[in-house]
Amino acid sequence: MLERYGWSDALRHRYAAYLVDGLEPARVTVQQRGRYIVVTDTGEYATSLAGKFAHEASDGDYPVAGDWVAVGARHGEGVAAIRALLPRASKFVRREAGPGAPRGQVVAANVDIALLTVSLNSDFSLRRIERYLSSAWESGAEPVVVLTKADSCPEVGRLRVEVEAVAFGAPVYAVSSISGEGIADLAEVLEPRKTAALLGSSGVGKSTLVNALAGTERMPVREIRERDETGKHTTTHRELILLPSGALILDTPGMRELGLWNAHMGVSSAFAEVEALATRCRFHDCRHRTEPGCAIQAALKNGSLRDDRWQAYGKLQRELTFQRNKDDWASRMGTRRDRVRKYKEGRARMKFKRGDE
Repeated sequence: MLERYGWSDALRHRYAAYLVDGLEPARVTVQQRGRYIVVTDTGEYATSLAGKFAHEASDGDYPVAGDWVAVGARHGEGVAAIRALLPRASKFVRREAGPGAPRGQVVAANVDIALLTVSLNSDFSLRRIERYLSSAWESGAEPVVVLTKADSCPEVGRLRVEVEAVAFGAPVYAVSSISGEGIADLAEVLEPRKTAALLGSSGVGKSTLVNALAGTERMPVREIRERDETGKHTTTHRELILLPSGALILDTPGMRELGLWNAHMGVSSAFAEVEALATRCRFHDCRHRTEPGCAIQAALKNGSLRDDRWQAYGKLQRELTFQRNKDDWASRMGTRRDRVRKYKEGRARMKFKRGDE
């Protein structure tokens, strides 16, 4: 049964050191508020985190849907405990929103294909697609752009050409879960025992697309608001679904925003033509402003590089620089707090010794 979810002899050999003391491999198929369902060779189990694992795991090391884990199962009771997280082949990470020190949130793991879903309605944005492509390239998965709701868009052809101009090798599909347009072509990308993750904003039709690919209603769907063509979170959990074709698809909750997380290589891949131009500048430290022999400025003038594309690249680079500086500051503050704590503990020990004397 586990082989249907992607387990193989290669994985068994790679993870042999983790599968000791009666532990067995499992894949997380459902993740919701700290509760998990895993599949093993002997069936499905409702699971929780073993106490030691939950205590020792650091940020980003808690299981998510798609993860391979080592579990101790009580077969007669249908329950199991997750005792180890196996190393990930790929992971899609975003910056977690909110105050405090920045943290990365793992959205999906062990994904072969990242289906980046964008609706062809008034919320369509090339800049959002560039952001998703950057994160997908960084994740280690192969990005595929899926333009949904093609049946309600009169300019599918033009918008698809615009997306292909920024996708740089990533396939682009325009689909409609209502009319069936493009669904068969997209289904051919999904191979048996390979995992695809649906990633995108709320209301773009991810759950509807899962149902269209499955040929049945596997996920609940909700109408979007007519006034602004946006939707609420229909999917409130992450679930790995085995399609009739044998392919695996991971549905995820919609993301209101996608903050980049350590995606320097991903941005380089998503803006490959910009970085290639930068290597042709006369000076290696060119700031691409008024320096003589600047290949970027020359491309902007002759139209081979669009200004909005250049501005988008600069925005993402500034975001990554800000994130790195903030991380460094948080690290320095943490180190300073540790020094102060150790100093105070040392003073307290000295006072205690003098009191004893």
